[in-house]
Amino acid sequence: MTRVGLMVTCINDALFPDTGKAVVTLLRRLGVDVEFPAAQTCCGQPMVNTGYFDEAVPLVRNHLDAFAGCDAIIAPSGSCAGSVRHQHGLVAERSGDPGLVRGVADGPPVYELSEYLVDVLGVTDVGAYFPHRVTYHPTCHSLRMLGVGDRPTRLLAAVRGLTLTELPGAAECCGFGGTFAVKNAETSIAMGSDKARHVRSTGAEVLVAGDNSCLMHVGGMLSRQRSGVRVMHLAEVLAQTEPVVSGSTRAADRRSVGSGVDTRSAELRAGEITR
Repeated sequence: MTRVGLMVTCINDALFPDTGKAVVTLLRRLGVDVEFPAAQTCCGQPMVNTGYFDEAVPLVRNHLDAFAGCDAIIAPSGSCAGSVRHQHGLVAERSGDPGLVRGVADGPPVYELSEYLVDVLGVTDVGAYFPHRVTYHPTCHSLRMLGVGDRPTRLLAAVRGLTLTELPGAAECCGFGGTFAVKNAETSIAMGSDKARHVRSTGAEVLVAGDNSCLMHVGGMLSRQRSGVRVMHLAEVLAQTEPVVSGSTRAADRRSVGSGVDTRSAELRAGEITR
């Protein structure tokens, strides 16, 4: 049996645990036996991006140990999946340790979530139901480093009840960029403001992306602007299913679904759900 490991990423583990739970829910619904190796830590991207390659070596070693025995690794983050696929080799080569170089080269393949769903499982309709108007932001690393292309939007387009609206300037960076937002705060804010303006222009209820770091940045601006737009990770949308009703509630549910309104719709409009 294929052993799949979930690389949940630091930001999801610390701030957005619902995303990791959604990935497990979604994959198990699709028949994937997914595990969570408890020994996993940071992938080392913050160190590499700021030039501290030597400090990233122990994290690369730990990654190999934590996911040893896995046939594949899935990450709900284009940023972290890109780090493992493209930066771990650089760290290993710089370390001068042939064993580490071999370990990285022979390690299990790492997939961003949409890649695994579309390319490995061969599905775009995952049985999701989400009756809301949605727009999608393709994050930089997923778009440029991994080349996920239209996989996320194909998955969203197959969600029942979901209306997908095109985001103007979608390929433009949101301005987060990890430490970039700290070192170049004014530029980061300007870029994020542009992205938030484009999101509002779509009339969407929900902004969806595959990286919570970007959603945190843009979502913070949308919240401060009192836009009424919520942010959700792609996995959380794909994990949603149509409510199962019975007996006396069935007729009321049919009226609710028929009018495009359900409990979650009302909560989103009222601003009771925060991400």
